[in-house]
Amino acid sequence: MEHKLNFELVPDSCWYSNLRSILSPAQWDVVRKEAYARADGKCMICGAPSKRLEAHERWEYDEEGEVQRLSDVVAICKACHEVIHIGRTTLLGGEERACGHFMKVNGCTYSEYRKALGEANEAHRRRNAVREWKLDLRYLEKFTR
Repeated sequence: MEHKLNFELVPDSCWYSNLRSILSPAQWDVVRKEAYARADGKCMICGAPSKRLEAHERWEYDEEGEVQRLSDVVAICKACHEVIHIGRTTLLGGEERACGHFMKVNGCTYSEYRKALGEANEAHRRRNAVREWKLDLRYLEKFTR
């Protein structure tokens, strides 16, 4: 089943490595503000209106080529962000809340939540076998034109 809201478990070797650590604060502002403008005050995943959206980096993984590719930066609500980063959310005691939001946004059952989480954990396990991912940041080229 294809979900509107998904878990995006980052390989362990990529933790704490994000655009904010690569770009200058001014460059990051340009990227995140472009996402906020596209969102027009609504979460780009669940559609809920929000006065405070959070910028989230979307990554795709080519496991065979060992390439981590930035595919988008989206503006999302805190509840969707907690689901996406379920590992961190669970450590902070918020899994039950995130579970409820996942099921609401996706219109699914608890067993479907558990299945999706299991699939995300399996992908995470496979991706952790890669020692070092090559970064593909071509997405950012549109900001340098």
